[in-house]
Amino acid sequence: MQKEYKTVKRIAGPLVFVQKTHPVGYGELVSIKLSDGTVKNGQVLDTSDEIVVVQVFEGTSRIDKSSWVKFLGETIKISLSEKMLGRILTGAGKPRDGGPEIIPETRQDINGAAINPYMRLSPADFIQTGISTIDATNTLVRGQKLPVFSGSGLTHNEIALQIARQAKVRGQEGKFAVIFAAMGITNEEAQHFMRDFEETGALSRAVVFLNLADDPAVERIITPRMALTTAEYLAFEKDMHVLVILTDMTNYCESLREVGAAREEIPGRRGYPGYMYTDLASIYERAGMIKGKKGSITQIPILTMVGDDITHPIPDLTGYITEGQIVLSRELHRKNIYPPVDILPSLSRLMNSGIGKQKTREDHKQVSDQLYAFYAEGRDLRGLVAIVGEEALSDKDKKLLKFAEEFEKRFVQQNSREDRDIEKTLEIGWNLLRMLPKKDLTRISPDLREKYYGSADVHVDGTAHTAPLETVEDKDKLKRAK
Repeated sequence: MQKEYKTVKRIAGPLVFVQKTHPVGYGELVSIKLSDGTVKNGQVLDTSDEIVVVQVFEGTSRIDKSSWVKFLGETIKISLSEKMLGRILTGAGKPRDGGPEIIPETRQDINGAAINPYMRLSPADFIQTGISTIDATNTLVRGQKLPVFSGSGLTHNEIALQIARQAKVRGQEGKFAVIFAAMGITNEEAQHFMRDFEETGALSRAVVFLNLADDPAVERIITPRMALTTAEYLAFEKDMHVLVILTDMTNYCESLREVGAAREEIPGRRGYPGYMYTDLASIYERAGMIKGKKGSITQIPILTMVGDDITHPIPDLTGYITEGQIVLSRELHRKNIYPPVDILPSLSRLMNSGIGKQKTREDHKQVSDQLYAFYAEGRDLRGLVAIVGEEALSDKDKKLLKFAEEFEKRFVQQNSREDRDIEKTLEIGWNLLRMLPKKDLTRISPDLREKYYGSADVHVDGTAHTAPLETVEDKDKLKRAK
């Protein structure tokens, strides 16, 4: 039987400093009984020879030196069951939807364990999100961790909901589940998330964890671990393909900083704890596939870059650990383009493993490379036009300038309810490529050009030129030769 101690020495922020009375383990659960009979829960954050540091989940208000502290001898565990699908829970795993408590099939420690590198399988299966800029140019692969780098006020939450609604492993739709964990969101955002999941029917295959802005900062630290423990259960014990969406990791890191400050730790870059890299890795590295297991965990962490600064410690460290990034653009957002994904700084390092013949389509990689090259050239020309004017450009440059504009309007822009399959996305890409002569498609092999481009150049609206541009140019060459 656990003993209660009246040994509270100091309270600082979300932390209570307790005089050590017997050996206490790191991560051990703590019960704190206030003088009015109220009970609060906490977790051991640090232990030394004389003092035990306890982080309190419900906040430290009304805790004083007369409060009783009891060490429970176990770590935080979550009740897990397949019946969790379709439920909306708090950041601490309690029901938020008015439903009953989860009746557990098992209980597991939320801290989990890293996947043994030897037992990891290489990601190789395409996940279709229905968003062209992700599927075609920054492909998400089953078992990957691919973060979204956003900015304050951009539409990252809408994109997160769209991916949650639409994502699927083609041919294996029945075994797909989504774990959606939101940290530090407002009540208005929480209502929006809950309404969207319920109205679209996406909730039936999802488990939603919502940690609100007015919930304790300490709860925010356990929310992603609750979500990932649930994902591991569904993936490796129920053979499901699980997509975990974590938003917003910036709020999570702010909570780490708050707790670090309360512990009076020596701060690292911009006041964040020096161990933030290790802490983020303990979350991101819980994605992947295991040999001998049918399920998988794919992660899409979403974070808002402070001041739109991609070199800020949070996106910087995230980029080191994860396998690429999807970058949202404020410039595209100002043009009222949704989703405002900028493909130029975006990258999926595992894209080549999940695309190609029998996975997506044989022309996928080459179409992606050619679209990227033309769009990059067109974007560069916008700066030149601002200096010398469009009249000074060559015919090809004018076409590339037009290509960049049409690429944003037709390829990047799509409705938040529009679910494009990869075939439709690639066809839109080919329609755009037909704006330029076939011979300019230098990143596409001749046989694929012949197969998909067609015999005549076609306008982006689908109408054909009266004669192929190559033929006209060939005639001009002949005249000059004569």
